[in-house]
Amino acid sequence: MNMNYLAHASRLSRWLLLAAVSAPLAPATAIAADRAALESDASKAYRKLIAKLPVAKALSKEAVAVLVFPKITKAGLMVGGQYGDGVLFKDGKTAGYYNTAGASYGLQVGAQQYGYAMFFMNEESLQTLNKADGFEVGVGPSIVVVDQGMARSLTSTTTREDIYAIIFSQKGLMAGLGLQGNKITRLTE
Repeated sequence: MNMNYLAHASRLSRWLLLAAVSAPLAPATAIAADRAALESDASKAYRKLIAKLPVAKALSKEAVAVLVFPKITKAGLMVGGQYGDGVLFKDGKTAGYYNTAGASYGLQVGAQQYGYAMFFMNEESLQTLNKADGFEVGVGPSIVVVDQGMARSLTSTTTREDIYAIIFSQKGLMAGLGLQGNKITRLTE
């Protein structure tokens, strides 16, 4: 057999072996990079929120955990949808990654981006977040949804609900804004 052919076949088999071994690692590397960027964005948004709103700072001191979605994209024309990824912070550390998604229908038009932070005020409400089929906003623990304007009127002495969600960084124009019907699911991998 030709020696050049054997040398070429040997190099090719090494390349194929290298590709086969590294291929599964590429998505993991991409996921790790995406998660690092998400964690950075969520942490930055959270710091800005508690610096800007005294009630967010007060809630953060009492909350057992905070789930921060730094950027949700919502769009619709009669039928709409929204989606975004977030990070759960507990005791100052990352405790998990989540996504939120929702669909809506009715009189709606526009596109918008916003973020929100959910302050879990007790362990029971936090446990509902990790149910096997995901956490559906509006089903289960009581949630008070406030925007930045309403947040200014809340005080830590008036906060008695299970979960508080503060909407922030609204950009764009969309008729209506709410979290009802969103499903939050823990990301794996």
